[in-house]
Amino acid sequence: MTQEKFDTILILDFGSQVTQLIARRIRARNVHAEIVPFHTPIERMADPAIKGIIFSGGPASVYAKGSPQVNPEVFDLGKPILGICYGLQLLAHNLGGKVERGERREYGKAELHVRNKEEGISLRPELRPRGNKNNLFYKTPPKQIVWMSHGDAVRKIPRGFKVAATSAHSPYASIADRARKIYGVQFHPEVWHTEYGTQILENFAKNICKARAQWTAKHFVSEAVQEIRAQVGKRHVVHALSGGVDSTVLALLLKKALPAKQVKNIFIDNGVLRLHEAKEVMVNLKKLGLTVQHVDASKEFLKPLEGVVEPETKRKIIGRKFIEILMGNVHAKDMLSQGTLYPDVIESVSVRGPSDTIKTHHNRAPEVLELIKEGRVVEPLKEFFKDEVRVIGKELGMPDELIWRHPFPGPGLAIGILGDVTEERLRILREADAIFIEEIRNAGLYNKVTEAFAALDTSRAVGVKGDEREYGYMILLRAITTTDFMTADWYPFEPEFLGRVANRIVNEVRGVTRVLYDITQKPPGTIRYM
Repeated sequence: MTQEKFDTILILDFGSQVTQLIARRIRARNVHAEIVPFHTPIERMADPAIKGIIFSGGPASVYAKGSPQVNPEVFDLGKPILGICYGLQLLAHNLGGKVERGERREYGKAELHVRNKEEGISLRPELRPRGNKNNLFYKTPPKQIVWMSHGDAVRKIPRGFKVAATSAHSPYASIADRARKIYGVQFHPEVWHTEYGTQILENFAKNICKARAQWTAKHFVSEAVQEIRAQVGKRHVVHALSGGVDSTVLALLLKKALPAKQVKNIFIDNGVLRLHEAKEVMVNLKKLGLTVQHVDASKEFLKPLEGVVEPETKRKIIGRKFIEILMGNVHAKDMLSQGTLYPDVIESVSVRGPSDTIKTHHNRAPEVLELIKEGRVVEPLKEFFKDEVRVIGKELGMPDELIWRHPFPGPGLAIGILGDVTEERLRILREADAIFIEEIRNAGLYNKVTEAFAALDTSRAVGVKGDEREYGYMILLRAITTTDFMTADWYPFEPEFLGRVANRIVNEVRGVTRVLYDITQKPPGTIRYM
């Protein structure tokens, strides 16, 4: 969304998978941030509403043929600039420095040493708020943990720059030309592993760029309503409503923006939902005053899944059938509305810069992409993260039990079965998943866990029931905490809790002999198994 009347930090995307986290961190401090392609015209960057510019990270090498480059005129605009990782290397490459392949790839946590002489930071932590507000590391300690992810390295810094911070393997972990207000960091302040990353980005946006804190959920709702009205006009909108937080928030935005006769909410039951989910969703949506058409297409989805094991094939089958049913309701001039969030988009197609595809999402099927080209898709949430959408939902009056509802993927339980999908396996998984979620609720942990679910490993494991050996399925339990779903950690349940859940599943769910708890972070793992 383009909000020219707000002070804005413009982020040039060079292909990093975590570019949107930069915008999210800045918006969390109520400063508007917008992501645009790296080749955005210089006239856009020169707009008076743009108070500062950030170069994102990216997978390329700045010296490689065909790598994404910045328009050198950006350095003549007189606006503050911050380069992150690849962005730092772009600064050095364009301003007379030198970038080469590093002797070793630096990935993961590193200890950053801030140069207090250059940055005005007291070596005594209790005095750190007395540092210079115009420094990138204001209100941060001399030693701090940051997250590195780079193979190339700056070997020579440009004239006029000074070293602002170092790490064990990055002598130029941060550089600054404070006279021109141009800064660079080799690490990623946008990821949560960088402990003072939000403060660093806030320092840049508010102190160095002087951007005013004008951006709130209330502002977003007002602007989104206006944009929806302008985009839709008198046309009808078909809204894919799953009952999850994202699509429900968008349904409420549509309700606020358009007359009821213009909006057709459709809930499609694909046969791989959780226990009693379809009924619960319809009840919850009715409480919100939403009129919803319930389409039970479970048999149409399950038949094509018979014998299919490969996860991407499952996603494509379910996504294809979903799109067929959904598009059957979208007539020639109708608009399509989806509660698409940024992680969905960045994992399925390159949004702004040259990023890689991770997995397929039905909201980026060919038919949807064609409608996007025609300007017929309403997706006001596509540059936001789950936590931001929850704040918007609260602004729209959604009750907490819906705002904090755990996410559930479009392919549903089909990608929770590590093998081919059968009615019997769906029964087992539904029952095990319901027990896990019930125990989490009973323990008062549901809102502390961001997402929790059970998966079924179709490999058979031996167990003993009633003094007899029995081969049964293994249930994998996963519960994570995250704010942005780009990175995540496992939730540290007490052993007694896990023992209780495992005991119930093995004893109450016929066909299960083993229960395991997954403690893999993202990355390197993903949140779901398939």
